[in-house]
Amino acid sequence: METLKVGNVTLTWLSGGVTNLDGGAMFGVVPKGLWSRKYPANEKNQIELPTDPILIRMDGKNLLVESGLGKGKLSEKQLRNFGVARESELEQSLEKVGIRLENIDYVLMTHLHFDHAGGLTKLVDGNYVSTFPNAKIITSQVEWDEMRNPNIRSKNTYWKENWEAIESQVIPFEEKWSLGAITMVHTGGHSDGHSILIIEDSGEISIHMADLMATHAHQNVLWVMAYDDYPMASITAKEKWLPYGLEKNAWFTFYHDAYYRAVKWSPNGKEIVESIKRER
Repeated sequence: METLKVGNVTLTWLSGGVTNLDGGAMFGVVPKGLWSRKYPANEKNQIELPTDPILIRMDGKNLLVESGLGKGKLSEKQLRNFGVARESELEQSLEKVGIRLENIDYVLMTHLHFDHAGGLTKLVDGNYVSTFPNAKIITSQVEWDEMRNPNIRSKNTYWKENWEAIESQVIPFEEKWSLGAITMVHTGGHSDGHSILIIEDSGEISIHMADLMATHAHQNVLWVMAYDDYPMASITAKEKWLPYGLEKNAWFTFYHDAYYRAVKWSPNGKEIVESIKRER
């Protein structure tokens, strides 16, 4: 289990499942000849995309960034369509570091698409219940509103199975939410309510761009997904936050990257100068 220290804050990557999605969709209008050099595809043109939550331990509290794919909730057709190679092992991952589901104090949701929110609930005796019964679940107000009232496009990823059982635990925010060293900022882009996560402590910083920069190969500000609802908003947010992080020598952390958990780029962003690789 890979770990990163940002000042006095500890980040640990957990096992939340593995999907394989179409590489063309993941890189939008970018030609395959370009993106495949950085992130290779299989014979079906799919790329490997883990869905691995990050456990944050800070000031005696346990926080999760995202909740994983979930387990036992997808149909055979969904498992096939989403290229699911492994469902979530989140509970087992937490047990390895001595934490129970009941010990999670906060779940920070950058957005609520099924591959991020599937682990918020679980099936018990045929009913969906909260996976983290004592947690406060944080997401943007825009995202929470669309989760409950999706439009003709977003209804394919915002599912009642992932929100009805946790409705009383959700604490939505407007533009920003902070707790100690952590700040969530609403950016829009990938979804209208999408947010990023910034951790600053003891002169060190990490930025979790979530699905604005799903993998290290999405660093180019113009390389955005066909899945993005508002691609120009994604580009604008990347134009703002990537230079901010590069100037501060930030770690950029990932939920979906099959190769890296976190990277630092050179000041000009042209090369990776430090990294934490994902065990494969």
